[in-house]
Amino acid sequence: MKKAFWNILKVSPAIALSLLTGNSAFAGEANEQVTSVAQLTQDSTKLGQVTSVSQFSDVQPTDWAFQALQSLVERYGCVAGYPNGTFRGNRALTRYEFAAGLNSCLDRVNELIATASADMVKKEDLATLQRLQEEYSTELATLRGKVDALEARTSELEAHQFSTTTKLSGEAIFSLSQAFGDKQALRSGNNATPGNLDSNTTFSDRVRLTLNSSFMGTDQLQTRLNAGNIISNGTSGSSAAGNTGTNMTRLGYDGNSTNSVTIDKLNYAFNLKDKVRVKIDATGAELNENVNVFNPDFRSSGSGALSRYGRFSPIYRQANDGAGITVNVTPNDKIALSAAYFATGRDNNANNPAPGTGLFDGSNTIFGQVALKPNKAINVGLTYAHTYQNNVNSINPNLFLATGSASANNPFSNAKTETSNYGIEATFQPTAKLTLGGWGGYTAASTLNGSGSNGDIWYWAATLGVKDFGKEGNTLGLIFGQPPKLTGGKNVTADSGTSYHLEGLYKMKVSDNILVTPGLLVIFNPENNNNNSTEYVGTLRTTFTF
Repeated sequence: MKKAFWNILKVSPAIALSLLTGNSAFAGEANEQVTSVAQLTQDSTKLGQVTSVSQFSDVQPTDWAFQALQSLVERYGCVAGYPNGTFRGNRALTRYEFAAGLNSCLDRVNELIATASADMVKKEDLATLQRLQEEYSTELATLRGKVDALEARTSELEAHQFSTTTKLSGEAIFSLSQAFGDKQALRSGNNATPGNLDSNTTFSDRVRLTLNSSFMGTDQLQTRLNAGNIISNGTSGSSAAGNTGTNMTRLGYDGNSTNSVTIDKLNYAFNLKDKVRVKIDATGAELNENVNVFNPDFRSSGSGALSRYGRFSPIYRQANDGAGITVNVTPNDKIALSAAYFATGRDNNANNPAPGTGLFDGSNTIFGQVALKPNKAINVGLTYAHTYQNNVNSINPNLFLATGSASANNPFSNAKTETSNYGIEATFQPTAKLTLGGWGGYTAASTLNGSGSNGDIWYWAATLGVKDFGKEGNTLGLIFGQPPKLTGGKNVTADSGTSYHLEGLYKMKVSDNILVTPGLLVIFNPENNNNNSTEYVGTLRTTFTF
């Protein structure tokens, strides 16, 4: 028999049985001769499982074939049936199903012979097998024909598959959300009368389709299509505005393109050497996707934290939506080194040849990180980023991409800004189900307009993830911290108070492809202004992956 035939029986005898039934596309005229697969899968709680031929009710104990197969099964362990090595149900075996059992024993004996274990096979057993083959030659021939047809159909499907180099994956988010509280937040130093926080419940969506192509097996070309209509609670700019008056209430997956489809990410990654990985981003570059951010349970926008700040440290938002290169070096499993350069996309400058833009003359970020993993439980990152942000095309500086207070993101009233950013991040996993994490960061900002203005910005957070909480596959998450705050400096108006970010969420795994995440975000003293009232954001996010 053909090798592929035996391999199919070896991997899953259930496939062979299904080929014998009306369930297969190749069943044909044999349908009337065999038992339906539905009979094999009836209420397994009522029907027992058997592992010995003596339990097959309609194979007569007086039949020589029964006794022969019983001996072979028990001597060589070649039980055929379902993947767990049993038939299901106290039911009759047809000759075709009996032939499938015989095939399994033939396969087992062939393995012993092929592995130079022929002395383990008795000569009388070989003679018995030969006689059984002759007795069931018709059934074996029919089964062989069905397997050949399956091979032909498989080859046809492979020849007409979507692509030999590209895989398509997708993610769709349905978001039900509402922000509520007393008054809108005002920036520190703003003494105006705040407006009421009037907000309606919203239902919105985001859809992403990703094409991952590989041409050499170790490389990857990523092309991502994005569409969404999730309007931010705050604003994408550097000044506090929007429905709540602060970007601290933003969701981690917001973005409104009125569901127009765009290519929001295009990059190519390859191995320069065995331990050196290079990634070149043409557009949509994100540090958090290129390097370790030390927040495994909450980093993803689709399945992580509900809030923008809760996903990862703001130091990784220094270079979003731009173009550039990232290099990751992993000498061993204890240390990883990362370096990157990006022309940031905040003013779309990487592809613009005008003065003050382009790959090197426009806003840019130089990034470096050392990740240390002394053991399986502890993972620590030391991170540095140097950024320059100009105000070309009236795009004002936005140091943390709208994470934190407006003063922290634009401390010098729209002047060109240079920053040095220092961060430490860590995760601790004492058990497989418990993850403790957190980050802290400091940014030294200065203006380049000759005034000598400078500012100090601080932030921190702690996270807790508990896997299999309440049910296997579910995750309970808690995040608490202080978003970026301008604490002082020269010629700046420092934030007068301190904001605190508190987030609770519960990720419920409905299936391998559906995740439902309810949660509540609470911002105390938003905009680092103690005069502002507490704001809340309730959210129910449903994520479909395919």
